[in-house]
Formats: sequence, C-alpha cells, structure tokens
Amino acid sequence: MAEAITTPPKVKTSKPAASPFEMPKFEMPKFEIPKVEMPAAFREFAERGVAQCKDTYEKMKAAAEEATDVLETTYSTATKGASDYGLKVIETARLNTNAAFDFAGELLTAKTLSEVIELSSAHARKQFEALTEQGKELGALAQKVATETAEPIKSGMNKALSKVA
Repeated sequence: MAEAITTPPKVKTSKPAASPFEMPKFEMPKFEIPKVEMPAAFREFAERGVAQCKDTYEKMKAAAEEATDVLETTYSTATKGASDYGLKVIETARLNTNAAFDFAGELLTAKTLSEVIELSSAHARKQFEALTEQGKELGALAQKVATETAEPIKSGMNKALSKVA
C-alpha cells in the first residue's frame, strides 16, 4: 500500500481576541515645544521681577520675625501686668475682709445703741476712704499695664512695617 503523506492542516495563528470589556489603547500625541529665543528685553524684565520678588520676600520675612519677637515680649509683659493686678485685687480683698471682721468684733463689744451707731459711722467713713484709695490704685495699675502692653506693640509694629515699605 502506498503510504500517503498527509500533512496536518495549517492552523492560522493570530493575536488572541481582545476582551469585549477591554479599553482600546491609544498613544498620547507628543507635542514638541518649539524652542523660541526670548528677546533680551523680556528676559531682563523677568530677571528684574524675580530679583524684586526675592528682595520683597526677605524684607517681609525679617518684618514678620521682628513682629513675632515684639508680640512675644508684649505677651510676657501683659502676663506679668495681669498677675500684678490680680495680686493687688487679692490684697485689697484681704484688707477689706479683715476690716469687716474687726468691725464685727467691735460691734460685739458695744454696750449701747449710740456706741453701735458711732462704730458703724466710723467704719463706713474708713471703708469709703479705703475703697476710694484702692480704686485709684487699681485704676492706676490697670492704666500702667495697658500702657506697658500697648506701647511696645505700637512702636514695634511701626518699626517692622517701615522696613517693608
């Protein structure tokens, strides 16, 4: 028998089919930026602008640092002043409380109604004088604290901002 030579059928090879859910791939176009020579005047103008911006930045930075120092100093001054004022108020309250207890002790030793009235009027007069004096002292202290706090802010900020201008 004659042997027949048979060749296997040729199978066509191709790329696998794309999935129906796969996005097609596109390449981004490449745009070349043309190299354009800037005129010297524009370049000089830009360089001056950059130099001016750097100079202004340095001035603003120095002014901000100086303002921060002024505010820190002012804050510590205000804190000390508020503490002094609070101590003065406590001292005033202590003095007034002691005067009230002394007055109560004197009233307990009074024997007649006229003595009670005399003690009451004397105590009222002393307390009125004391409260008037204490009010003046507290007002003066509050004004001193306000002045010591506000003046450095005013002068420091004017100095810092004058450097920027």
